[in-house]
Amino acid sequence: MSGAGHIDPSNRKVALLIAVLAAFLAFSETLGSSAQTEALSRNIEASNLWAFFQAKTIRLTTLRTAAESLEVDAALATTPEAKAIIDKRIASWKKTADRYDSEPDTQEGRKELAARAKAAEIKRDRALAAYHQYEVASGALQIAIVLASANVITGAVFLMWGALGLGLLGIVFSLIGLLAPTAVHLF
Repeated sequence: MSGAGHIDPSNRKVALLIAVLAAFLAFSETLGSSAQTEALSRNIEASNLWAFFQAKTIRLTTLRTAAESLEVDAALATTPEAKAIIDKRIASWKKTADRYDSEPDTQEGRKELAARAKAAEIKRDRALAAYHQYEVASGALQIAIVLASANVITGAVFLMWGALGLGLLGIVFSLIGLLAPTAVHLF
């Protein structure tokens, strides 16, 4: 400030820059929190689907092993009635094992669960990439605000240029996080 009650016009411009940078920082922080929550949710979803996949695999393996064991018993059966009962049980277990492997109607067969888990992992990875872009953007915007504030105190022009450069960098990384989070790999 120069003189009593007179505000330096360049400080008004800096104040406006700080306000704009703070607004972009707020957006970046909000979008970053949202992306982080999405990444955690998708990670939990993928973990649950893989656990379900493993449970189906254990059930399938148990049924197939039991059916194979019963096939030996069927070969040793002494009466046609006993063989028919055993064959019926083997067929039932194999049908159930096949259903555990693929169940398109419910999307709960192993093949469908694996596909769903992989899709959740892709969404998780995209959200995590966006989160990282927003973190870089937030850091750049925070430093830009500090540099612009320091310019008000010192009047050093290089601080304003640094604030503008980092502010633009922050905005660019916010846009990358929003539009193409996997385009730039930093982490």
